[in-house]
Formats: sequence, structure tokens, C-alpha cells
Amino acid sequence: MKKLIAAATLGLAAATFAPTAAVAADPVHTGLFNNVAVGGYDAVSFFDGEGVEGAEEFSTTYDGAEFHFASAENLARFEEDPERFAPQYGGYCAWAISQGKLAPGRPKHANIVGGKLYLNFNGSVERRWLKDTDGFIAAADDQWPEILD
Repeated sequence: MKKLIAAATLGLAAATFAPTAAVAADPVHTGLFNNVAVGGYDAVSFFDGEGVEGAEEFSTTYDGAEFHFASAENLARFEEDPERFAPQYGGYCAWAISQGKLAPGRPKHANIVGGKLYLNFNGSVERRWLKDTDGFIAAADDQWPEILD
């Protein structure tokens, strides 16, 4: 039921991007009709430059979600240290989390900051977030434990 409520909330937020007050979130944001994290993109690839789509043949489960990778090498790197490569705030929109809200993060709006992967909802939100990443990260770090509860 929790996943259904979160999915409905995410669908509404995606349709209007009026982020909703956070309901207890699943630890990792996945698609509405699948259990794939990071929109199917290879989380490790963002650390090597531009993110690329992963393949189901190179996949693993972490925090209850399926992560796809573009190569066996990237899969191995992730499995060696998943906390290093997994997106912050479970792949939800970093800016929305900083506001105490819940919205999906999109791999097309990914940034590496301080050696960590952050996703945002869209270009407009990403531009806002990039103006004060340190401040928004600090706020999101404070909000994230409450959103998970």
C-alpha cells in the first residue's frame, strides 16, 4: 500500500510539478510500472561523464530496487560500493526533498556534487537547485530521514 500511495503521489507531482507534502517514501524511487531505479540509466556512468541507459542483462538489486548498467564492469563497480554510486535521496528530486516534498528525479537532470549523484525533476528545477547546491543538499539531508518515515 505504501508503494501505491507513493506512486500515486509521484504521478501527480510529475503531471503538475507541484511537489506534494511528503508521504513516507520508499528508499529508492522506481518507475510506476516497474521496479527499476534511475529510470533504467546506469548510475555508475554519470561518474564517468554523461549518463547512459543500462541494460537488463547487467542488473542487480539494491535497497529493494533493480539497477541496470551498460556493462559488466559498471555492474561490478556498483556491487563493490553501491553507496558510492546510488543516487542520493533514493533518486527522488534533490530540490523537492530539500523543500520537504516528494517528486521523482530524472536521469536527464543528474549532477555529481561532492562525489555524489543527485537527480532533479526537470531543467527548471535543476537550474534552481544548481544556484545553491550546498544549501539545498544541507536542507535535503535534514528532510530525508523524515520523508523516509
